[in-house]
Amino acid sequence: MLVFATTKGAITTFTVDLAKLLAAQGIRVNRVVPGPVWTPPQPSTRTSDGLAKLAGDTPLGRPAQPAEVAPAYVLQTSDEGRDMTGVLLPVTGGMRML
Repeated sequence: MLVFATTKGAITTFTVDLAKLLAAQGIRVNRVVPGPVWTPPQPSTRTSDGLAKLAGDTPLGRPAQPAEVAPAYVLQTSDEGRDMTGVLLPVTGGMRML
């Protein structure tokens, strides 16, 4: 868990600092922070206990579907997201981001 948390912290810092560095050039840098997401490999890579934990890890009581996470990416690339830079957008089913 330490390596995972350290990596996430580094990516967060990188995202925010790169956004500041490139803003003057009109380049936006953002990050989607997904929580548990149900993907086809899940059943083949997790035990039944692991699948149950994935399903219950969020306050919503279920992992997100990929189609529920996708709009966060679309928003950041659309005109509606033109004022977003250095943003960490959590799509976590209610889980704390950090």
